[in-house]
Amino acid sequence: MHRQTGVLAATRVEAAGRAAPAGTEQRGNPGATPRRPSLRSLGRPLRPFLDDDRQYSCAHFRTQNAKLEQVQAVKKNHIARKLLLEPGTHVLDIGRGWGGTALTLARDQGAQVLGITLSTEQHAVATERAARQGLADRVEFQPCDCRDVEGTFDRILSVGMFEHLGLANYETYFRVIRDRLSPDGVAFLHTIGWTAPPDATNPWIAKYNFPGGYIPTLSEIAKAVETATLWPTDVEYCAYELRHWFNRCRENEATVWSLYDDGFVRMWGFYLAACEQTFRHGAQGVYQIHLSRSIDAAPLTRDYLWAETGSAPMHRAAE
Repeated sequence: MHRQTGVLAATRVEAAGRAAPAGTEQRGNPGATPRRPSLRSLGRPLRPFLDDDRQYSCAHFRTQNAKLEQVQAVKKNHIARKLLLEPGTHVLDIGRGWGGTALTLARDQGAQVLGITLSTEQHAVATERAARQGLADRVEFQPCDCRDVEGTFDRILSVGMFEHLGLANYETYFRVIRDRLSPDGVAFLHTIGWTAPPDATNPWIAKYNFPGGYIPTLSEIAKAVETATLWPTDVEYCAYELRHWFNRCRENEATVWSLYDDGFVRMWGFYLAACEQTFRHGAQGVYQIHLSRSIDAAPLTRDYLWAETGSAPMHRAAE
């Protein structure tokens, strides 16, 4: 679904020399360029489609009929719990979009967050939001390649960016995560995933929406994680917000038509509807993967996720 070359550009990792499986080459073409604007390139006009926080990644639904703002807030809280945050925890947010998740972690959990992107507009918007919300002392946004980041972090976060990476970049990407993660740190990856054997991107999606994008299988992610000698400490599956985005497009139809030509509007409506059916009835889903450098960096059970209030403090499993 979310498919586009160049966000690594959001981390700009070079190809690691790993060939794609037979038949999947189209899913990771770094030379592709959009023939029409994709949703990630639309900038400020995203507002008619998304929630107020501009979250363009799959949310966390407890019920299918929940409101979009509610499920996106639940998603951010769920991420905070998985990251086992404490006040002062240093977090690296790779490809952090419009800054909403980083700002939430700083405001609600007291984290110190560095968010990086190569999108100049996202950087400008996120920086302005941090200043307006009085969080500039706790959140820093940089137009930066993740390989250029120095030091280590207690937590590393990547939400809705991995789909744009390309298969050849996986091993390099996870090595960067390992190098930037503290010895007892925890990383969190949120990505659309393919639950069937590897396959090529739908040609229509590749042409009109996300040229060069690559939706990974769990086995493809796991191989790169193993090569980086990271521990996969938890894997979770979720999905559902395509219907919300489609409905908001319809509800704001006049605004959408004032921004784009009729060909794009029809194309985008079909894209959202088709992707919803792929999530509901096809092999596409969303993975949330918890990673660490050591087996005891996070609790061995999920009990800490279901505490009634707040995120559980960080305790090594051996203690």
